[in-house]
Amino acid sequence: MATKKISLKEKLHLKQQEGSALLATNFYNYETLRGIMEAAQETKQPVILQLTKSSIDYMGLQVAVNMAGAALAHYQVEGWLHLDHSDSYELVEACLAAGFDSVMIDASEKPFEENIAISGKVVKLAAKYNANVEAELGYIAKLGQSTETVGFTDPEEARIFVEQTGVDALAVAIGSAHGFYKKEPLLDIERLKEIHAITGAALVLHGGSGIPAASLREAIENGICKINLATEIKNIFILTLHTCFESKEEIDLRKLFPPAITAVKNLVVDKLNTVSRYELKSI
Repeated sequence: MATKKISLKEKLHLKQQEGSALLATNFYNYETLRGIMEAAQETKQPVILQLTKSSIDYMGLQVAVNMAGAALAHYQVEGWLHLDHSDSYELVEACLAAGFDSVMIDASEKPFEENIAISGKVVKLAAKYNANVEAELGYIAKLGQSTETVGFTDPEEARIFVEQTGVDALAVAIGSAHGFYKKEPLLDIERLKEIHAITGAALVLHGGSGIPAASLREAIENGICKINLATEIKNIFILTLHTCFESKEEIDLRKLFPPAITAVKNLVVDKLNTVSRYELKSI
């Protein structure tokens, strides 16, 4: 994207070294994108804009890419565009050709060796674009999947996986899940420490929605340098719209949407302050 200063690979490692993290925010339309951009501009913090296949199908690939690029340039925010949770090599290929700075290939539900093979193939493709590649190892419950199932990332497997694939970033399963939590999640920080100690990959925490700030900070202190935020963005946007619909006899979208945009902005400001301005206790 036009406003990026350095590659996302470099930025993630810088964040990891300084004990802070980048917030990776999914956007779904102009309004959620605007809320994210206003938050990043206000806090003067960099941000990763994420798109899933569903959002790309909804907005159209080139339209979504153009929206992200125009927003980063207009708000003068340092940022990158990332493909989140792709299970398709073809989609990865299309997104890289369209100008994405980073892609995630998610073969985490495949056998270990197959995950290595698929992820390694994407790394070779992304090298042509100098793009960041993220993969996932372990079981991080997706929407609709059981959060009771346990499949935490094994540290030794993480070391082998990173060495054999060459991925730049690794989403680790340490107790988080996508969607809402029925009870406060307990992150396995000791496991995270082990993974961080034996792999040089940038470590990613998926399922950032609903995790208390103190837990996020502890994870950052122990190697997490990218935190994904999606569910809370959708939730606050829709809840705010519902309130507007109930309290007003209004059909002008230009009047109904601004409160929801502001709600997204306030949420992201809070998250950016949590992950981007955190400093290690030892500093």
